[in-house]
Amino acid sequence: MTTASAPRPRRALLRAALIPASLAASLVLVPLPVANAAAATPAPTEAGPLRIHDVQGGTRISPQAGKPVTGVPGIVTGVRAYGSSKGFWIQDPNPDADPATSEGVFVFTGGNPTVKAGDSVLVSGKVTEYYPNFGGGSQSITEITAPGITVLSAGNPLPAPVTVDTRNIPGTYAPPAAADGSIDAVALDPEKYALDFYESLEGMLVQVKDVRVIQATDKYNELWVAADKQDQRSKRGGVLYESYREPNVGRLMIQQQAPVGQQPFPVANVGDELTGTTAGPLDYNNFGGYTLVAGTMGALKDNHLQREVTAQPADRELTLATYNVENLAPGNPDAKFAELAQGVVTNLRSPDIVALEEIQDDNGATNDGTVDASRTVAKFVAAIRAAGGPAYDWRSVDPQDGKDGGEPGGNIRQVFLFNPQRVSFTDIPGGDATTAVGVTGTGASTALTASPGRIEPNDEAWTTSRKPLVGQFSFRGKKVFVIANHFNSKGGDQGIDSRFQQPTRGSEVQRIKQATIEQAFVAKLLAADKEARVVSLGDFNDYQFSPALAALTKDGVLRDLVNQLPETEQYSYVYQGNSQVLDHILVSPEVGYAKYDVVHINAEFAQQASDHDPQVVRIKP
Repeated sequence: MTTASAPRPRRALLRAALIPASLAASLVLVPLPVANAAAATPAPTEAGPLRIHDVQGGTRISPQAGKPVTGVPGIVTGVRAYGSSKGFWIQDPNPDADPATSEGVFVFTGGNPTVKAGDSVLVSGKVTEYYPNFGGGSQSITEITAPGITVLSAGNPLPAPVTVDTRNIPGTYAPPAAADGSIDAVALDPEKYALDFYESLEGMLVQVKDVRVIQATDKYNELWVAADKQDQRSKRGGVLYESYREPNVGRLMIQQQAPVGQQPFPVANVGDELTGTTAGPLDYNNFGGYTLVAGTMGALKDNHLQREVTAQPADRELTLATYNVENLAPGNPDAKFAELAQGVVTNLRSPDIVALEEIQDDNGATNDGTVDASRTVAKFVAAIRAAGGPAYDWRSVDPQDGKDGGEPGGNIRQVFLFNPQRVSFTDIPGGDATTAVGVTGTGASTALTASPGRIEPNDEAWTTSRKPLVGQFSFRGKKVFVIANHFNSKGGDQGIDSRFQQPTRGSEVQRIKQATIEQAFVAKLLAADKEARVVSLGDFNDYQFSPALAALTKDGVLRDLVNQLPETEQYSYVYQGNSQVLDHILVSPEVGYAKYDVVHINAEFAQQASDHDPQVVRIKP
């Protein structure tokens, strides 16, 4: 998936407990100074009429939103003293009888809070609904902002955390939306819908026990676990994303309250376990939805996940692979080139043809009009050679500057690597960034009008997106047409945890157009030669069950090989705890023999050369 990197605001979740009014009235009240608090409200001197459950209410939007509240009591259950959203969580130890109303809330201070877990406090301020990404459809977080804080006592016991597991997570993910498409104002039904269940615990202490890691630790010190053991498990320990209808309900992101400088975060791969108890407040963020911000972290149990190696091909088999190398540029560390090269040589066994996605131009993200990528490719080819691989030759078409999307200045494109000792490339002049490749001849004389060439590069379907690269190859005297793809990304789509249900997948419209154009091109090849051997491969940025892949395979011109794998092996990418398919290899009907493999070497690991797993197919043309 191609998206420009952006700074991520850090939002941590802590759980707090409230002090009953009767107890607060008997204590000596000591005002608490709060460092750097934005427009702080005066510190309260007594408990007010509202409790946290009154602030939270029975929907996602507080009935007190936009209003001042005075003297809301609670026990501090956690403190966030880093990132852009500093503050703390409080929780009422005396809950009401309504399971829909949360007993916890986040208090946003803006500066470093000086309260500690276990402090009994009174909080005054303004109730605010904070949307981490309002335009992108995120849900909101109910907060008390510009707070005035009074500490009543310290060292109080924290409320018992709510255990989140298969027994109480509902099997249905999202509730039906209101007429406006939003679930914001819909009454919570935490026994029926998973999103309502989590929302009813927003800001409260929750815990998971002995949970499996379903997405590896990332560079932001986050990982994902499966709180519900009934979600569909992948062969190697993740959970599979199988349809739009019902996302996996038990996925939870795990962060920690302590900065990593004070407490290292566990470095976990998919299939590892957090044994024992992981506990903390339940937060929400735009990068993962509901998040357990751990004050207590379980112990990491290593499941010793191994990187896969594909089967050894036979001499008469033509091997073709696809690999998204994630914005590869000459300025990347040599270690990245070496790791990617090792993947090609060892794990993919040096395929005859490799379609690469996300090859950047020769100065990477420097935005100065450079479009040539010969230095980038040469450095990668040399790394493959150094790893014991073949001396690959290569072909590509330089894009127009700034026209193909991706990281600004990077000018990513697809590139064919091929082993000239095994396969030959048929060079046909005429291919460039703006000239559409066509089909000429019939039967055995069928050929491309340009090789390498680009499919309909001027069509609006490819606006700010990579155009398919097509090349004509020969293996043992037989012609093979290969299409390297990188369809437009999912950037801008509403998340599956969106306040809009069903979420809008706006980017899908463009991918359907792209798939329709490519399907027509393949149909033209097959009309000229019904026995044409076509392999279309790459990062299609969409699922095997998506409308885009349905458009691409229309009329049987191509078949998607991922569907031939056992269901538990159908994934090439992991996002928000879902193991999913974004990369594909498809073949035309004449390619009957096709041994296909997704080679899991990246997506499930904390240490990644790329965020995608490569794929390879062995065919007999």
